[in-house]
Amino acid sequence: MMIVTTDYLPGKDIKKLLGLVKGSTVQSKHIGKDLMAGLKTIVGGEIKEYTDMLNEARQKAIDRMKDEAIELGANAIIAMRLETCSVMQGASEIIAYGTAVWVE
Repeated sequence: MMIVTTDYLPGKDIKKLLGLVKGSTVQSKHIGKDLMAGLKTIVGGEIKEYTDMLNEARQKAIDRMKDEAIELGANAIIAMRLETCSVMQGASEIIAYGTAVWVE
């Protein structure tokens, strides 16, 4: 499955637009990770626990979007985007969306 953020695939001919596909996950903070993050804010630097958590959440959202595209018969997704929002204190949604297409 090819996934691109552009509206086309260079060198490929889009034969069929299959529609919007999306995938999302809601990720909450973990109390143990929160404690480590709190300590890290004192000394500065990357909060690796949150970086890892968000990378995993993004991958879940992309995988779910890909599954939806496969169900539609797509072999590519164009104009893919990622967004995040807070759904409640301590929990965020990550959503991946794009247009499922068939290309040759």
